[in-house]
Amino acid sequence: MKSPKYPVLDDHIHIDPRNGRGLEAIKDFKRSGGTHICLVTKPSWSLNVTPSSGSDFNAVFDETLAIAKQIEEEGIVVFPILGVHPAEITVLTPRLTLDEAVIVMKDGLTCAASYVRDGRAIGLKSGRPHYEVSPEILMASNEILTHALTLGGELGCAVQIHAETGPCDDVVDMAWSAGMDPSRVIKHFGSPETPLMPSLVAKHEGITELCRSHRSFTMESDYMDENSRPGAVMGPRSVPRNTTSLLQAGQITPDDIYRIHQETPERVYGIEIRL
Repeated sequence: MKSPKYPVLDDHIHIDPRNGRGLEAIKDFKRSGGTHICLVTKPSWSLNVTPSSGSDFNAVFDETLAIAKQIEEEGIVVFPILGVHPAEITVLTPRLTLDEAVIVMKDGLTCAASYVRDGRAIGLKSGRPHYEVSPEILMASNEILTHALTLGGELGCAVQIHAETGPCDDVVDMAWSAGMDPSRVIKHFGSPETPLMPSLVAKHEGITELCRSHRSFTMESDYMDENSRPGAVMGPRSVPRNTTSLLQAGQITPDDIYRIHQETPERVYGIEIRL
């Protein structure tokens, strides 16, 4: 296989040997020119974990790191991002009170922070439901998100958030108040209008224009790796393939590739990306 000419990072991808294609998806990513991934934890229920305490999420984190090791053996550089999916709150509340669910999720994030502190992960995952919820659930979710941002500020690490469609302007003030720089808060499945750091899906129509304006952003597939939902959200080949297609069409330049896939993630995550 020919060595890749440019670094290509998928900023938000899931690999799940239990429920999906696992390493076969990674092989597709590599064959298409992919070199680096941010491997993000899946929700607890995807891995048959039913958390009743924050420490129960350690099983999810440990499995994610075990998968990361397998991926690295395929020649892909992996940066784990660990945390608690914001939808956990609506899964937990039928069997726990809202206050109990908040404690479990915040404690789960505290556990994830210990992996970052030990150098086993590069950042945290949090957010708030991207679907309509009650005011009480939204308030509780913002409390959990604030805890994640506080941890990010204390650790000096990035926080990826999964949230509603739109700019999420209020998260800027939440981050500053929590002691975190909002430029290191990544809006997963983001859009150009967010004041946070947007991670755009590979086929986002705004990529070319953002490159022309030298706007910082990353690219992602949000590949879920579930056999029940093949190709959702985009396939594992999408980030490298679309990067190459845009370059060949003259819509982006090699400098744009380095900014998207190397310079921006290095600055946001505090990592080093090399071929």
